[in-house]
Amino acid sequence: MRRISRTFLTGLAAILPAAITLALLWWLGSTAEEVLGGLLQAILPDLLYFPGMGILAGIGLLFGVGVLLQAYVVRWLFDWLEGLMQRIPVVKTIHGTVRDVTRLVSGDIHEQFGQAVLVQLPGTDFKLVGFVTREDFAGLPDNLGGPDTVAVYMPMSYQIGGYTLMLPRERIEPLDLSLEDAMRYALTAGVSARQEKT
Repeated sequence: MRRISRTFLTGLAAILPAAITLALLWWLGSTAEEVLGGLLQAILPDLLYFPGMGILAGIGLLFGVGVLLQAYVVRWLFDWLEGLMQRIPVVKTIHGTVRDVTRLVSGDIHEQFGQAVLVQLPGTDFKLVGFVTREDFAGLPDNLGGPDTVAVYMPMSYQIGGYTLMLPRERIEPLDLSLEDAMRYALTAGVSARQEKT
């Protein structure tokens, strides 16, 4: 019975990531087709519309927003709207979480974290993986940090939480992993680990 369950779980672990990825892509595509495709069907004559045009319009819309956000005025307006959303109690929690996750997924991890480091726990041989988030405490309360202090985010495995620690600089040790690989290592409890060849 143990062998059967292990075989089943091995198959599930192999299929589940691909199935979830495909389901998410399917949902995004069908939503774009339903919303934008329906809008295009209402505007365009039947001869010009073809299935899949909603997905193409969605891709074009995302690209267009990305181009517009490079303009100063549009960027300022977007930042103002984000600041407004950050003042609404429930909305700011949802918006902040989704924004942070999408930045991590889109590769903007470098904007949030400066360096992957190992943190030595005092009085032990234990080390934890962390990410430097702040090295300059100018403009903040003096007891939060000084010139020899760094803020280090310590994520908990499987993203159930984390801590931000203000540590003396000598307590951290640079980690020879990219930010993406170090984050993957920390979030999967060390299960997923690799070092890119340079």
